[in-house]
Amino acid sequence: MNAVAGADGKLRCPWGISAQDYIDYHDTEWGRQLHGSVALFERMSLEAFQSGLSWLVILRKRPGFRAAFAGFDPEVVAKYGDEDVQRLLADAGIVRNRLKIEATINNARTLLDLDGELDDLLWSFAPAGPRPAPETLADVPAITDESKAMAKELKRRGFRFVGPTTCYALMQATGMVNDHLSDCFAR
Repeated sequence: MNAVAGADGKLRCPWGISAQDYIDYHDTEWGRQLHGSVALFERMSLEAFQSGLSWLVILRKRPGFRAAFAGFDPEVVAKYGDEDVQRLLADAGIVRNRLKIEATINNARTLLDLDGELDDLLWSFAPAGPRPAPETLADVPAITDESKAMAKELKRRGFRFVGPTTCYALMQATGMVNDHLSDCFAR
């Protein structure tokens, strides 16, 4: 499927036109380079929570996630304990999945134990040089060699819920790769 014209006449990736939340995300965030440990920790966490769900659910609950996880400040989240897990499991403003909640807390602790910056670690897996622009959604992979390598290294360091598909989605969301279709205005 090629890019599709939205109500405003702009050509967008087909997934980016079905709801205003998607339009806003597609137009202003997805595929744009993102740096900083807090911002990247948030995206990593949200991508993990998205696993098995619609991204639209995550977008609509993002304010709740930000409140529940202290703006994704890893120093705060790393201190969460059993009482916080119970609080989060009762919070309808987020996805209430114990494994994903515990993974987010674990990942905050792991991030703080890194011997460098999360930014440098994640971006070290960005493909070198430009890649051809995908013509259709069929040209957009779900995993790549880079996302497999990222997942392997993150798991080795102790991160959880970071499989190759989640890592590739993270790479797309943070602009490590540009998977806007060739005729999408946001490319």
